[in-house]
Amino acid sequence: MSTQSSNQRQNKGNATQAGTSKSIVLVHGGFVDGSGWAGVYQILKNQGYNVLVVQNPTKSLAEDVAFTKAAIDAANGEVILVGHSYGGVVITEAGSHPKVSRLVYITAFAPDRGESVASLIANPPPGAPVPPILPPQDGFLFLDRAKFAESFAADVATDTAAFMADSQVPWGLEALAGAVTEPAWKNKPSYYLVATEDKMIPPPAQRAMAGRAQARVTEVVGSHAIYVSKAAEVAEVIRQAADASN
Repeated sequence: MSTQSSNQRQNKGNATQAGTSKSIVLVHGGFVDGSGWAGVYQILKNQGYNVLVVQNPTKSLAEDVAFTKAAIDAANGEVILVGHSYGGVVITEAGSHPKVSRLVYITAFAPDRGESVASLIANPPPGAPVPPILPPQDGFLFLDRAKFAESFAADVATDTAAFMADSQVPWGLEALAGAVTEPAWKNKPSYYLVATEDKMIPPPAQRAMAGRAQARVTEVVGSHAIYVSKAAEVAEVIRQAADASN
């Protein structure tokens, strides 16, 4: 038996033992829904974890936090709370829930008190890629479909990236402007996966937010949609957080 196979079996055994007392709750970001977590979900389920995927409306931060807290309430035992992109704002606010033991940021915003996505992206550094966000329509934002793959999902299969572009979820300006009150990362251990080729949230900004949160950092080559393109690497970071909370 190879060492890798042995480790995989051990990981599954550990998770199966922990599965009755731990859950992983996955929170998506803006412009997308929870279906992008399918690969990560399946890996973690196969390892024996309880996994829930939140379907946030992304109209306002308060509503998304309420939906996420409802999922946490429904989860078994302690919760590892995971957020991608704007989902990082949601978990920063919702992570104060007493059942949450660890936070995991997947190329995500990790705001401090009073910060929002709007404030964090207000002054991009010189030379940073500019996400192709179209002018608001009735209070909602979309990405330019023609530029979606290049900016959001450059390493995702072409047909999948096209589907993501054409099935965008409107992202509300209220959600963009929603400010964090008490950042959960100040009181709970955090993990952060930096996607080194991200063209939505510049990697230097990711590293700065991770450092401020004193998060355990893993860097992986990938786009903003790394949770889709490299599900195994993302699931491994989440597994590390779940195991560390024993």
